[in-house]
Amino acid sequence: MAKIIMHIDVNNAFLSWLAVLLLKEGYKTDIRNTYAVIGGDEKARRGIVLAKSTPAKKKGVVTAETIYSARKKCPGLKVYPPNYNWYKQMSDSMFNLISEYTPDIEKMSIDECFVDYTPVKHLYGDEIEFAYKIKKEIKEKLGFTVNVGVANNKICAKMASDLSKPDKVHTIFKEEVHEKMWPLPVNELFGIGKRTSEKLSNLGVKTIGDLANYNENELYKYFKNMAHDMIASANGIGSDFVNNEKEDPKGIGNETTLNHNIYHKEELYPYLLALSENVTLRLRKQEKYAYVIVVTLKDKYFKRTSHQKKLVNATNLTEEVFKVTKEILGEMDVNDGVRLIGVRLDYLVDTSVHQVSLFEDIENRDDNKALEKTVDELKEKYGFKVIDKASLSEVRVGKKYLNK
Repeated sequence: MAKIIMHIDVNNAFLSWLAVLLLKEGYKTDIRNTYAVIGGDEKARRGIVLAKSTPAKKKGVVTAETIYSARKKCPGLKVYPPNYNWYKQMSDSMFNLISEYTPDIEKMSIDECFVDYTPVKHLYGDEIEFAYKIKKEIKEKLGFTVNVGVANNKICAKMASDLSKPDKVHTIFKEEVHEKMWPLPVNELFGIGKRTSEKLSNLGVKTIGDLANYNENELYKYFKNMAHDMIASANGIGSDFVNNEKEDPKGIGNETTLNHNIYHKEELYPYLLALSENVTLRLRKQEKYAYVIVVTLKDKYFKRTSHQKKLVNATNLTEEVFKVTKEILGEMDVNDGVRLIGVRLDYLVDTSVHQVSLFEDIENRDDNKALEKTVDELKEKYGFKVIDKASLSEVRVGKKYLNK
């Protein structure tokens, strides 16, 4: 019996989630219906578009372009800073809702997951009806929309959820691969990036169907061991195993999917900073310290790699964690692009006995500890918006050690 796999993907997650927050705070207008983008700090020269509304998209605004360029296309554009803490809350709310129906959930990133519906079909009935049910429930209870792809394996479920957006349910079952997948451009195949699609185009491979029927021995000359998997994917053949292993509760981690593949390590520093602050804030709230720092990357082929470093002194300071994550990243390969990045703190302890180095500025470290505590107290009292990521980057990091 073929499995039934679903892929649930939030539509325009960062902008949609921020819209939900703003409406909760009393905004009269839904920014999803305005000329709006989520973007980095223009003054700090990290002003690129991370997410865009549909009206902005219709004006030609694209992800990863500079905000300066986007404003030229769309003069009335309004830019909102990212709010990673709120994104995490929204993500958790969605996964908690889905988990009320099944434990068989594999989180792909902060805004998407695979679900193995097979074991619970006898409880909830037809998979298409259930897909519409879960989509409606997320919209009504949480305030944002998702696409749901339904298929017999993960690659087809992912492809189905991408067919057309927003707020849709699509299927690509085994018997539908030829009709629904093969006519699509080859660059739309799950796992095929820009550079690979350009190489395929030079070989005359324009559509997914062209790739599905390409001679594997010939393709091997250009893509080596990847050739077999590429052709299998184009034929809708892939894993139907949903990994529902839970995150180790002894550690604290967070990760985010990027809106475009990144090939330069320096461009990943702002993400490392935001993730470092997120996990250290949670660590400090638990009054714990971490001895091990882990950085995880997922490339354009969805291959995950993790590197870690054990510290001499356990820490819960953002600056120290961020510094180490940059060192770890320096040892990692980003040649195949980075589409997801994560930071995790492991081997947690309740106390930290600090071994002093001759070259260490203890006064500066104490100042940082005091500043971290002050920021945490402000956020606890006034909410996370009181000091956002951009201001922290500028005040505490941008001028001090972001470019070290």
